[in-house]
Amino acid sequence: MKIRVVEFAASLYVPGEPVPEALPQVAFSGRSNVGKSSLVNVLLLRTRKKLARVSGEPGKTQSLNFYRVNDHFFLVDLPGFGYAKVSAKIRASWKTLIEQYLEGERMLRGVVHLVDARHDPTATDRQMVSYLAERKLPTLVVLTKMDKLKKAQRKTAIATAMEQLGLDDEQLLPFSSKTGAGREELLSALESLVGIEELDK
Repeated sequence: MKIRVVEFAASLYVPGEPVPEALPQVAFSGRSNVGKSSLVNVLLLRTRKKLARVSGEPGKTQSLNFYRVNDHFFLVDLPGFGYAKVSAKIRASWKTLIEQYLEGERMLRGVVHLVDARHDPTATDRQMVSYLAERKLPTLVVLTKMDKLKKAQRKTAIATAMEQLGLDDEQLLPFSSKTGAGREELLSALESLVGIEELDK
């Protein structure tokens, strides 16, 4: 897939708010410091004029952010979880917002869940992948920050993530926002999730 046009479409803060329009959607989830904003910007070729906000302070994404890609589908950036320095009440509201979206959005085609390759998957990562499996939502786990690991460490990180998250080979993808490694593979996965027919129109 070639990225031709990317537009910010909407931010939804309240559960049940209507989505911008009836296009297929792929949601991106992950811990607050996993590198999700950097990945989204590299994936969509928006490294100069950034779409997703990159910040040294985790928890900046506080809504469901919809990006319209090639007028064919939405990439939906979900609020991060984990290290965000916000109150328990706000974290609970994010949880409600995310769960109602994942359980009720009929145009959602799958979820890309990000895990930091430098660390073992957390309990929250395991809960998220298990939750998505229970919902029968197609799920791809992307290991971020692979460039920060040595070659042998990368193999260990991949094997560990597969074992601890109960994944098959095709469900796991290494990625580096610094080098762009894994970008084409992730774009191909998005094509499969939203349907090649829709992208070719």
